[in-house]
Amino acid sequence: MKKTFHIRFTSDMHGYFLPTNYRSTQELEMGLLRLCPDFPHDGNTLLLDGGDTLQGSPLTTYYERLNPGAKRRQLTDQSYGYHPVAAMMNLAGYQYITLGNHDFNYGLDELSVYLGQLRATCLLANVRDRAHQLPIRRSAIHTLENGLRIGLTGITCPRIRVWEKAETVAQLEIEDAFDVAREVYEELRDQCDFTVLIYHGGYERDLNTHRLLSGDSENQACQICEEIGYDLVLTGHQHIAQAGMTYGHSYTVQPPDQATMACAVEVTLDNGRKTYTSTLLPATAPVSPAGVRILQPLEAKVQEWLDMPAGHLDRPIPFVPHLESALHGSLVANFINTVQRSLSGAQVSATALPNTYKGFTADPTIRDIVSTYVYANTLVVLSISGADLKAYIEHTAEYFELTPDGHIGLSELFMRPKVQHYNYDYFSGIDYTIDVRRPAGDRVTRMEIDGRPVSMEERVTLCINSYRFSGTSDYDMLPGQPVVQDIQVDVANAIIAYLLDHNHVTVDTHRWSQILPAEE
Repeated sequence: MKKTFHIRFTSDMHGYFLPTNYRSTQELEMGLLRLCPDFPHDGNTLLLDGGDTLQGSPLTTYYERLNPGAKRRQLTDQSYGYHPVAAMMNLAGYQYITLGNHDFNYGLDELSVYLGQLRATCLLANVRDRAHQLPIRRSAIHTLENGLRIGLTGITCPRIRVWEKAETVAQLEIEDAFDVAREVYEELRDQCDFTVLIYHGGYERDLNTHRLLSGDSENQACQICEEIGYDLVLTGHQHIAQAGMTYGHSYTVQPPDQATMACAVEVTLDNGRKTYTSTLLPATAPVSPAGVRILQPLEAKVQEWLDMPAGHLDRPIPFVPHLESALHGSLVANFINTVQRSLSGAQVSATALPNTYKGFTADPTIRDIVSTYVYANTLVVLSISGADLKAYIEHTAEYFELTPDGHIGLSELFMRPKVQHYNYDYFSGIDYTIDVRRPAGDRVTRMEIDGRPVSMEERVTLCINSYRFSGTSDYDMLPGQPVVQDIQVDVANAIIAYLLDHNHVTVDTHRWSQILPAEE
């Protein structure tokens, strides 16, 4: 007998519910409140989310800065819960979610409040809190109106053990994503008609050529599809748009981030045969008036906060295309590194720029800052040898490659399977030369501090953010370095404090890097 059901799947919304990216007040085609009016609510549809919901937008950043009492007073209509993220997920009608790595950024107390108000069931099989206080389930079997039994589980990227704060990780038991996904599949397969894995992780291979793009535990979806057997693998984390395809034994999809699109999947079972159709639905619906009404008191305070003046720079430092910035130096990166060196006292500082960012006017507001430094990072000061510092710069130099006509372009390593401009680092406090004509791993031809060459044996103090210190994206020369100082200050907050403490900031215009061959 033929039976059909539907799935609407989002992931990596990062706190974007209203149709704005907060860089301006312009209304855009994004945000859950422009997606959810198109969600069907019937007995044969599942509404699912893949995590990374709590962190990312100025709205959630502002909310997390409030004390617990103030948080409870932010929403006047609390019929969907007083936590704004839970309220929006409840309004949209989600039934099952999993957690992403960024959902742990604010600690387990905040996560517990969110999950406690969430009406959806949180499925997370490979991570659990040691105190067993978080309302998390390993799996669920959902019976649809048409009688189909859908077995669901959730898995997240286990690299939270190196990305998150030590005090958070100490409260968690974290297992390998692939091994646990296989265990739960074996538990579910004979109890249901169809299996679904909600996986906060992405594709480690090129989906067309099958070429391996990354070999660590951050992304394992291709291996899961090839070796386990889930009918449907819903992926996230990479922020790439994959409308749907069969890979290995599974059908798989992935939506982009910031609620710009949702995946719509239709599944038909007919005498054991399973067929799929899927598409990416853009956020073009009229904005949910109920959602706007719920968020309006909080959003008004967010906009007021964003427009607060933070200080004065001697020049504007706007967004510049990434390749141009990397070739000629970035004043935005210089300024962030100035803040980091001032706070840490380190000889050298390194930072990266997001894939998209706003930049700073000469009179920056909080909006400029939180729309430019968008991550929930803190800072670490390392004592690093000259040899390991060179290895660090060598890896970031792999961002470049020579085109057939001899010009410098961007390496596929940083562009696929997703765009990773944020993995190219800019250094201040050290003058260095990268010669792209040389083979990768041997491109750094000069490193100087205060005009003298850096020897391979000497120790240098280096300030980096907590994400880079985790060693992700093959920066594995960093995690084992001796820690001189652990600065538990959010970098965006450090930038705000630096501007407020300095009435007039002269932007560092020094070009620390020289990239060869020099572009005309």
